[in-house]
Amino acid sequence: MEKNSNLDTLSHLKLHLKGRVLILGIGNTLRSDDGVGSLLATQIEGKVPYLVYDGSLSPENYLGKIIKDKPDTILLMDAVDFGGDPGEFRMLEGGDIQTVNFFSTHDASISLAINYLKKSLAADIIILAIQPKSIVFGDRLSPEVNQTLKKLEEWFINAQEKG
Repeated sequence: MEKNSNLDTLSHLKLHLKGRVLILGIGNTLRSDDGVGSLLATQIEGKVPYLVYDGSLSPENYLGKIIKDKPDTILLMDAVDFGGDPGEFRMLEGGDIQTVNFFSTHDASISLAINYLKKSLAADIIILAIQPKSIVFGDRLSPEVNQTLKKLEEWFINAQEKG
């Protein structure tokens, strides 16, 4: 996986958000930066033209609903330790998804969920991976990840206005 700038990642991400898009935020909001995917989903829900779910700690509970929704694109948003700088984010797709070492408490459920969705749908599945600084117990994001959360929320909402 090559290191991209956040701006390049957003340009690339926008190209993938086509057709019926479903966004699933994943994370544990009681483990600092691990909750960023869940928080982002909550903050953009109803403000973007996509189906948005907060899968929190149990994304597998949404699999039936996702399959019923028949999306063309599924975007999973999650904190992933890919060795980047805190707050850095990358888009993972295809082979990248198989090579990511998910560090968090929802480790196994994410892999199982992706495999199940791939077998059940012909959807494009991508991950917006956000590098955490800390995943210790606590309900506050690090300043770096909080800044990224705000930037991504603004991008998702504004990207729709620009078409």
